[in-house]
Formats: sequence, C-alpha cells, structure tokens
Amino acid sequence: MGHPHDAQVSVVVIGYDDAAHVTGAVRSALAQGGVVREVIAVDDCSSDGSAELLHALAAEEPRVRVISRTTNSGGCGTPRNDGIEAATAPYVMFLDSDDVLPPGAVDALLMAAVAHGTQLAAGLCVRRELPSGREVPWQPELYERAAVVSHPSRRPGLAHDTLCVNKLYRTDFLREHGIRFPDGRFPYEDFVFSARVLAAGPSIAVIPDTVYVWHVRRSAQRLSISLARADVENWKARMEATRQSYEILLGAGEKPLARAARTTFLDRSLRMYTRELPLRDEEYRKEWWRLTRAYLEEFEAADFAQASVPGRVVAQVVLASEQPRDLHRLKELAARPARLTPRYARTADGTPVWSDDLPQVRLEHLLQCPMEHLPVTVEAELRPGARAGRLRLRLHELYGRVENARPARVDVEFVLREDEKRVGLSTTAELRKDPDSAGWTAETPVDLAALGAGTWDLKLTLRFDDGTSRETAPHAVAGAGLLRRQAVPSLRHGVLLVQPYATHSGALALRVASGVRGVTSVARRRLRRLIHLR
Repeated sequence: MGHPHDAQVSVVVIGYDDAAHVTGAVRSALAQGGVVREVIAVDDCSSDGSAELLHALAAEEPRVRVISRTTNSGGCGTPRNDGIEAATAPYVMFLDSDDVLPPGAVDALLMAAVAHGTQLAAGLCVRRELPSGREVPWQPELYERAAVVSHPSRRPGLAHDTLCVNKLYRTDFLREHGIRFPDGRFPYEDFVFSARVLAAGPSIAVIPDTVYVWHVRRSAQRLSISLARADVENWKARMEATRQSYEILLGAGEKPLARAARTTFLDRSLRMYTRELPLRDEEYRKEWWRLTRAYLEEFEAADFAQASVPGRVVAQVVLASEQPRDLHRLKELAARPARLTPRYARTADGTPVWSDDLPQVRLEHLLQCPMEHLPVTVEAELRPGARAGRLRLRLHELYGRVENARPARVDVEFVLREDEKRVGLSTTAELRKDPDSAGWTAETPVDLAALGAGTWDLKLTLRFDDGTSRETAPHAVAGAGLLRRQAVPSLRHGVLLVQPYATHSGALALRVASGVRGVTSVARRRLRRLIHLR
C-alpha cells in the first residue's frame, strides 16, 4: 500500500552546459523516494552533451521528464518558468544542476506543508564548499525551530532569505497569483521571485531540517552568478534585483517586508561587496561608489535604522563622501565579525565619529552597543619558531567601552576550516594594559606541531571582569616578514611548512603542511603557478 503523500511533488532541475553535475542533481531528486512524482529536467540549450545524458537517464527512469530548450535563455528564470508550466504535481520545488537535495528533504517539506495546510514550506540550506566539504548554514537564525507563519508580515525576517531552492510551493498557488521568475538574462532572479511569493501572502511552514545543499565551487571555470563579483555589472544587477523586490513588496502594501529587503541589502550585499573593494581596480571602485551612493539616496532613515551597525555605518560613509575612501577600514568594519580599526575620532563635544573630516558619520550608538556586538579590534601576529610559535595580540580601546568592561583574558582557538568542530589547539592568555598605547596586549606560545596539516582559522573570545565577553577574529598584522611561509623543524613530523596569512576579510589564518611529502606538494604547486605565470 502506497504512502498517502506519494507522487505529490514535481522537482524542477535546471541546467546549462553542466554535464559534469546535472545527472547527480537529478539522481538526488529521484532518491527522495515515492513522494516525488516527477523530475522535470530543463536543459537550457546546452552544447556539452547535457541533454543527451538527461535523455539517457529518462529512458531508464520513467519519473524523469526532459525539456530541451532550442535557444538559450541567458538566465535561470526562464527554464524554471518552463518547469512551473510543465509540473503536474500539487507541489513544486527547484534544484540547480550543480547542487543536490539531501536525503529526506522533500518528504520533510511536504509533511510540514500538508500537516499545516500552508502554501509554502521552507527549510535550511547549507553552503558546501568544494572540494573541502566545509558546510556553512544559510540564514540559520530563520530555521532554528519549527513554526507556522500565517502571513509573511508576521515575520518580516523571512524576507532576508532570498533563495527559491530551499522551499516547497503549492503549484496552484504560483499559478493562481501568476508568480514567475524574471525571464531572460536577469541575475539574482530569485530575489524578485521570492518577493512576488511573499507579496501574495502565503501561509508558511518553517522547519529546522536541512533541505538543500548549495555547492560552492570557487575554482570552477565558469563561476556562479553569486561568485562572479569582479565585474561591476554584477553589482548593478544585485541592486536592480533588490530595487524590484522592494517595489513589489511596497506595491503589495507590505512596508515592513519591503523594509526588510533593504535591510538585507545593507547587512549582506553591501557588506560583502565592501569587503572586496580593496581587491578591485580604481575604475571599478569609482563606478561602484557612484552607483552605490545613488542607490542609497533612495533609502529612508528607517531603512538604515533597522540594519546592523556595520551595514549602516558603511552606507553612511559612502553617502558622506563623493569619492572612494577608507577602503581598508571599511573592509574591516564589513567583515564578519566586524572590526572598527583606529583612529577613533570625536567631535568637540566628545561624540564618537568616523573620522575628523567626516564628522557627519556619527558613531554614538557604539556607546550603548552590547559588548557581544561591539566591533572591537584585536591585531595579531604569529611568529613561527623552531620549538613553538609565539602569538602576540593587541586589543584596542574603543571610546572607553573596553576599559569600562575591564579586559581580563583572551581564549584562543585554532579551528580547522574544513571542519569547524575540530579544534586543533586552544589556549588562554592574560590581557595586560599596554603602557605605550591605549590598549591591552597578550602573548602565548603556539605548539604548531600539534595542529597538523590544514588551514586553521583563529577564533578569539575576549573575557572581561564585568562578566561580559566578545567573540571576534584577529586582524592580521602585515609587514616585517610576518606573513611569509617558513619551514619549521618538528620532532613529530620532521618538518612543518607554516604560512600565516590574511584572509579576504583581513583576519589572521594559518596554513600548515606537515612532513616531507606535504612540503614537497606545496613546493610543486608553487612551481606550477610560477611556470603558468611565465
């Protein structure tokens, strides 16, 4: 006897020139079991044999239906729309050709939607970095516990999740309201689609289960839209998608949801692209700055008020200056966690401000900001040694807040990037007042041999005598050969190749290769890069 929920879902898989991954995506949908009535594979006029692979799979599996487009649409929206039109099941969801559905995902979403009679069910998406396999949850705060939301306006934070793929939709709901993706080449099409869904006012079942695995391939020959950010056109497309989302929600009378779309822009998009500004050339920076200023001038005071401190301050600096400025300081503030680096300026009446020449960017909110969110800066330098390395930390004052909390000690953890649950080394050091500066210092030995091979991130927890604490990442101090690769003798491994380096966000991290084999592998990769550059 069949399950009462069998054959209730159509999974729409879209792909273009992705023969290496598309069948894996389709098979992950088929593996969901009888709950999936059909997998509609829409090939967007591929030229790499993807269509042939899909047709071969369809010949083996009757649940697979292939739609082969005769012209390439230029984007993700049109093939997904084709899938909506072709779907025959009561519910539909979307899957990209280079991603997968984890086991039980569709069943978990469907059970929630049916049990509560909702038009939409949503669950957690994780971003899986490849080839390392490291997973980072997407908007995890929205999916901490199960809930039923009678209308999106009752939880405006749902507008922060702009993905379309971690959700299950009633097919007749999409058709009744004419909800479709933007056609043709329209990057960030899911921003607009998600806004159209929320504007229609569905009831939503939220579940804490992981329902989608977003594969992140940073070394891919053709980067995904979300990773191809080096061209300013990508930024223009992101702003346009956000602008349309805001107008859709505002036009539906959903001002809190519309405002949440702008908050998402400030807290996520603006911070992400600001972190990368120092990597771009002068022409990009000037155009980015001009475009961003023009867009931010459309915002209302309340839009900024709901954003986090880093997003709000970055926006204020951009609005206050006609030309790009303070890029490295802005990058640190936009990092996660945020760091506000010196110099800390004040007006004549003592009000904290961004700088002496931008006093209109006021920072008085930092005087009341809870310590766990205060953008404190800790500078770090790691000096490898023959027996043990030395980690030196400097905690900066921040408008009297740090001193008032009375710094006591700092807990240091070296966490393996590929597995955040693995702590290779932990230690605690006392924070002492620095007589030569308005700050505190700490120093601790580091047993590098205990770490082993891998990439290690440093996580700090500052402890204060007033009972508060602050988790942060240390800012890497450059210069004087601090960030260079060194060979260190090791009784356990023979030799370690150690390289402290600054991440894209400016934090200190550590690469370690152990043993002769590891050192040789690094040397070969470096040699290949040098040959390639020549």
